Order: sequence, then C-alpha cells, then structure tokens
Amino acid sequence: MSPTAPLNQDWLVHGQGPLQVWNKPAGLLSQPGLGPDQADSLISRVQLQWPSARLVHRLDRDTSGLLLVALTAELHRALSGLFAARQVEKTYVADVVGVPPASRGRICLPLARRSRQPPLYGVDAAGRPCRTDWQLQGTSPCRRWSRLELSPRTGRSHQLRVHLQAIGHPMLGDPLYGDPGAPPAARLHLHASALAFVHPLSGEPLRLVVPCPF
Repeated sequence: MSPTAPLNQDWLVHGQGPLQVWNKPAGLLSQPGLGPDQADSLISRVQLQWPSARLVHRLDRDTSGLLLVALTAELHRALSGLFAARQVEKTYVADVVGVPPASRGRICLPLARRSRQPPLYGVDAAGRPCRTDWQLQGTSPCRRWSRLELSPRTGRSHQLRVHLQAIGHPMLGDPLYGDPGAPPAARLHLHASALAFVHPLSGEPLRLVVPCPF
C-alpha cells in the first residue's frame, strides 16, 4: 500500500553514495506495521524513490531523530555489523519527570517483554542485559522536569523509556510508561539527536547531529 503522505526531502540529513541518514518525525513508523492503518512509514516513503533502500535500525513511532538507511545490500550488512558490535555511538535527548539526585549516572537493569499488544517491556531479572548512561543537561524553573542526555550502550526495545521509568523519572508525553501527573506534553519527549561511527566501506569517521525539536 502506498504511503498516505509524500516523503519530505527536508528530513534528509546526509545522502552520500549508498548511505542515507534521515531525521524521522515523531508519529511516523520506521517501517510498516500490521494492518492497513500502519502501512505508512519512513522506509516505505523512501522506497518509492529508492526501491533498494533498507533500514539499518529502528526508532519507536513516537520517537523522533536520526535513522540510517542503506541503498545497497553490502552497506546494509556492514552497518548492521557495526550495530551488532556496538560500534555506533548513539545519543538521545529526553525530558523526564522530576530531577535526578546526581548530575550523571548509569542504569543497568535487564528488560523483558511483558505483552505483545500493546508492546510493553519491563524490568525482569531473567531479561536481557541493558545499560543506559545519562547526564543531566538542565531543569525547568519549577524543577518539575529535567532534560537528560542519554547514551544507550545496548539497543533493546523501549530500553530508554523503561529504564527512566524504573528509576522514577518517566519521560514526558510517554503514552505507555508515563506518569499521569506529569507536566502536559503534546508528544513523547525523546529524540535521537546524534550518531557517530566509522563508515564501514570508506573508513571515514562520521558524526551526524540534528537539533532537538521540543
């Protein structure tokens, strides 16, 4: 099924050779889901112009930010290998309820799936190991919320959202793990702001950054 809206070329952050980097908006799936109401996605829009395009990784629908797309099978394999070997440095910005008691910290809590519909995850001693490093970037004047820079060292589904909820600082606007008493937000305040890696084919160091939209 065709996408419901055209591809916005302004979302293209980097397009050199077979590598593309897109700034996905919140509310758009990375790839199609099940059913006609989930047919629209970033990659399906990209594939209308570049049929060989393949996603290298994914972001949740409600998360905005940087996504890598490979236009050749060779580059897709190579980039997927970088992610598997944890050789891609990922940085996120998030606004969370409250203010952490320190300026930085590390969350090491294993996660497991709790349900499939809707997809929910939670801390589980028998789950997969997960690590998130964080730094405090600032606080609101009333200190009801704070801004964090997040560096996931593993890439589990919903990892950042569940980890911040687990330490008592759920993200603003989170429809699954949020706090009903949190300051109102029009969207999930989670943005994939930077990616850094060495291009696996050219050897060129790349660091790509997009500003936070909230």
